[in-house]
Amino acid sequence: MKLRWAEPVAAALGPVVIKTLAATWRYRASGVRPWQSPFIFVLWHSRILPLLPFHKHNGHVLLISRHRDGEYLANLAEGWGYRFVRGSTQRGGEVGLLGVVRALQAGAIVAMTPDGPRGPAERVQPGAIAAAQHAGVPLVAAGARASSAWYLRSWDRMCIPKPFAGIDVRFGPPISIGPGKEGLRQGIAAVQRSLDEVNA
Repeated sequence: MKLRWAEPVAAALGPVVIKTLAATWRYRASGVRPWQSPFIFVLWHSRILPLLPFHKHNGHVLLISRHRDGEYLANLAEGWGYRFVRGSTQRGGEVGLLGVVRALQAGAIVAMTPDGPRGPAERVQPGAIAAAQHAGVPLVAAGARASSAWYLRSWDRMCIPKPFAGIDVRFGPPISIGPGKEGLRQGIAAVQRSLDEVNA
């Protein structure tokens, strides 16, 4: 039997529960630099929850998909002061990427998951790199490892740190994207390497 009330209840309680949980997490960061905006943070889809509280109230812009999961994420992120562009690098990709480029041109810091919204997990797709190339901005890989966490049985194995978990946040060096198809190809490879390193 389908419980029609389950989704709205989850949507209402989800941000409250996650924010209460996140208030107990302990962060340690490495690779932090005096970054100059605009640029793009790239992170694996599975690391969204550990990284969101770390950057809260900084006014960063998120690319959030139009899937139902995106609605839950938007509700959570909005309470932490994030702004967003709706769309993705897949369905509705042109609209999403156009919004990202416009935000970058306005001087924003944008966060994108290059393996989202539906995978394959931890494989860089070209959307974030194309946006950086078009806007002429660098990308910075962000990774997170939790000392203890739950991992959902989702396509990305979403990481939810447990109460009082220690979270190591690591940033890679800025990656500049060269022109043309060759610049895009090299950029995809460079971002893949950097994300693998900061999450190792």
